[in-house]
Amino acid sequence: MDLDADLEAQIDSWRGYVQRRQAIATADVEELEDHLREQIEELLATGLDHDEAFLVAIKRLGNLDAVSREFAREHSDRLWKQLVLVPDDADENRVRAWRELTVVIAFALGAGLAVKAGLAWSDGGTGLIRNVGLLVFPFLAAYFGWKRRLTLPVAATLIVSFAALAVLLNVYPFATGGSTEVLAALHAPVLLWVLVGLAYVGGRWRWDARRMDFVRFTGELAIYYTLLALGGGVLIGLTVAVLSAVGIDPGPVLADWVLPLTVPGALIVAAWLVEAKQNVVENIAPVLTRVFTPLTIIMLLAVFAVLATAGGLGEVDRDLLILMDAILILVLSLLLYSISARDSLARPGLFDILQLVLVVVALAVDAVMLTAMLARITEFGFSPNKIAALGLNLLLLVHLARAAWLTVGFLRGRRPFAALERWQTRYLPVYGVWALIVVAVFPLVFGFA
Repeated sequence: MDLDADLEAQIDSWRGYVQRRQAIATADVEELEDHLREQIEELLATGLDHDEAFLVAIKRLGNLDAVSREFAREHSDRLWKQLVLVPDDADENRVRAWRELTVVIAFALGAGLAVKAGLAWSDGGTGLIRNVGLLVFPFLAAYFGWKRRLTLPVAATLIVSFAALAVLLNVYPFATGGSTEVLAALHAPVLLWVLVGLAYVGGRWRWDARRMDFVRFTGELAIYYTLLALGGGVLIGLTVAVLSAVGIDPGPVLADWVLPLTVPGALIVAAWLVEAKQNVVENIAPVLTRVFTPLTIIMLLAVFAVLATAGGLGEVDRDLLILMDAILILVLSLLLYSISARDSLARPGLFDILQLVLVVVALAVDAVMLTAMLARITEFGFSPNKIAALGLNLLLLVHLARAAWLTVGFLRGRRPFAALERWQTRYLPVYGVWALIVVAVFPLVFGFA
């Protein structure tokens, strides 16, 4: 049952309030939310309006602060045990943890073997570049499908979508190294990540809270994967140094087996760690956003100064424009992660002002880039790359402009922070639609060149 938008906002605020009780795990919060929604639907069926149903349902759940304190007393060691991968106590939780670890290892090994097989099949050609996401992301989606116990319609939708994308990327007669092939290879991971998101939220993609959970998961996954990569790099470096010292060349084994198996497999492991240790990394997220937001503002101001003094906008180097697209995507990612890590009930503060400055500077840079792109199109004509870049920048312009407007309203006390959260999560599917157009339509329009 789809609930009223205002009611969804109330539930989102309640969920944020509950999540701040660290003694209550994410799985418990989801169970409480499901129970709350069931109560609301029953009350709505009796004739109550949305506000009345919400208040009565909350009352039926009991005093949350009292529940949290009682829960913390009974599970006082829970937060410490979150640092353990598999519990030591021989109970049902331990068996479940070992079973999940086995499943994770199986999916990680499957992703690694799929990439290894892809390397052998393509011999390192462009076919692998197009398909590398298809060799890894289905295993990640399968892990979440297993964990969330997806319904048959959702599972079928995922399987059909993965298969359809695989057909598009391998049946289309792309010109080797052509623009449409490169664009398809760059945009296919966006579509694949949308499908992973559908598996992550258990098919409940229309719930704002679930989409924001996926945004939060994406940021935390990047942290964990980076940590695993750094640790693995150090370990491999030490191993190579030792073996080289005794006259053994580990290069072939690293290139043929270690890297193809560990790099994709680490993504599955990182996702499992995020799921298992959410409350641990949540403390890192606010720190990271507060450190990198002012640094990113300084970087954008420097970039804006460079672009503004670069002379004729039509003469701006194409590689610079591509790099600027990457920077704007990074800014958007930082904004989303900052919003997902913020307490939605907290009052506006200095960091919210810094976020507004970040968005405004990003808008200025995007406006200069759009002007440069239009100048290049006017001078040199249309091409797949130019249209794809122009479309992405227009999407970013709309996204950032609306975010700035809502942030101003929040700072002035005219809009709740939940409105800014909803805008972020509801706009994200637009990028998936654009990626689908680039992958499926651009090759047809431009003759696969």
